[in-house]
Amino acid sequence: MTLTQLAVFGAIGLGYAAIVPGRMRGWLLMAVSVFAVYWLQPAVPIRRVDFILPTLTLGLAIVVWSLTRQAKFTKADAVALIVTAVIVGTIALTRYLIPALRPTPSRPPALVYVLAGLGVFALVWGAIDWIGRTQGMPRRIRLVILGQVVIVAMFIILKTDALAELAAEWARGVTNQSTGLAKASDWQWLGFSYIAFRLIHMLRDVQAGRLPKDISLREHLTYVVFFPALTAGPIDRIERHIRDDRALVGMKGLDAPRITEGLTRIGVGILKKFVVADWLALIALDSHNADQASSTGALWILLYAYALRLWLDFSGYSDIAIGLGVLFGIHLPENFDRPYLKNNLTAFWQSWHMSLSNWARYYVFNPVSRVLLRREPKPNPNAVVLTAHLSTMILIGLWHGVTVNFFVWGLWHGVGLFIHKKWSDRTRMVYMGLNERPMVKWAWTAAGWLVTFHFVVLGWVWFSLGDFGAAVEVLGRLVGS
Repeated sequence: MTLTQLAVFGAIGLGYAAIVPGRMRGWLLMAVSVFAVYWLQPAVPIRRVDFILPTLTLGLAIVVWSLTRQAKFTKADAVALIVTAVIVGTIALTRYLIPALRPTPSRPPALVYVLAGLGVFALVWGAIDWIGRTQGMPRRIRLVILGQVVIVAMFIILKTDALAELAAEWARGVTNQSTGLAKASDWQWLGFSYIAFRLIHMLRDVQAGRLPKDISLREHLTYVVFFPALTAGPIDRIERHIRDDRALVGMKGLDAPRITEGLTRIGVGILKKFVVADWLALIALDSHNADQASSTGALWILLYAYALRLWLDFSGYSDIAIGLGVLFGIHLPENFDRPYLKNNLTAFWQSWHMSLSNWARYYVFNPVSRVLLRREPKPNPNAVVLTAHLSTMILIGLWHGVTVNFFVWGLWHGVGLFIHKKWSDRTRMVYMGLNERPMVKWAWTAAGWLVTFHFVVLGWVWFSLGDFGAAVEVLGRLVGS
């Protein structure tokens, strides 16, 4: 999201609660979010793909709603479908405007092709919805599982460079472009990583019988593509989102505390992300700066700058997203809570990218633990904990990209969390006994912070350098070898 786009959304947020009638606020929020899927989409070198990808986002969201729908299809749901189709068609018509007035990075396809695509989607969606409603719960659950498999497969293709490049070659061939120029970076699907997690959350919860039964299509679409959280989170939960969505009717218009809170969070986020983080990027660790570092001390400064920049960038965007959400009456979950000040690795992960950590704990760590504990004969408890930690952290690593370095980064933190768990179990009584010795307790806490901070910072080497050999070399230089 650029500063210009942020200013536009902020201006809408300031005025919409005061101008728009309460019963229409949710509809405006959905319409703005659907429009934002196209407006925020980055340019893609493959012809028409920067229009197709946002359309696929909306299509996936609607299909998942059909698979998880537990209430009757209402007139309001039909209106949501029509409004979405009208927005898509209207954006397609902007192909006749000058580039500066188009909401898409490149010229949209001709309207006839867009209408044909919408027609095909309507047939596919209708068939899926009919199966889900008429063929009984077992077949519907099979579709729910299939939906999860499809989303995970798409995720793997996009995050694996070799597979993404093959897909880019195919797409370039279809559009009569040079296949020799295909690159994995051709696929820049706005927010797909976060959208995938939201959709899997809904599919998993309906499979487990935990999903609310009265979610409308408008509420679902707004949740999936809510524009402040579209680019980089936080990852909200549908039940929390619809609670705020349904409260929009009674929200005060020009409410000074709400506006002050929203603007303050946005201002703090802009300072962190666009000022300090962007400045630190000049001296942060990367392959070029690592080659230029002439001493171990200089390399540590680069690494500290990278760690600080990463936190400011991620947390700054979270502040902006949360602030925008507050202006529109949606309270997104907090994502960071002073993570670098925590004195153990578990506390770090309870305060760093918290919405992602909570998602992974809920849908990976807990299920893996339950499956292993139900096995006969009973496995070793240490093996269960280690496997669950490794599965969770390796998944989080590969979520950023299917590479060796992200795998090792996940392994690094999975092993670290297991070691901390064993250390905590063995020393808990000793630590509790330090309440009568405040100076010793302070020293213990300070040592824990020092070890935790540098464990996390050293782990960022795998994150910041794309090449395994380069990361190993830098780690060696950091310890003076």
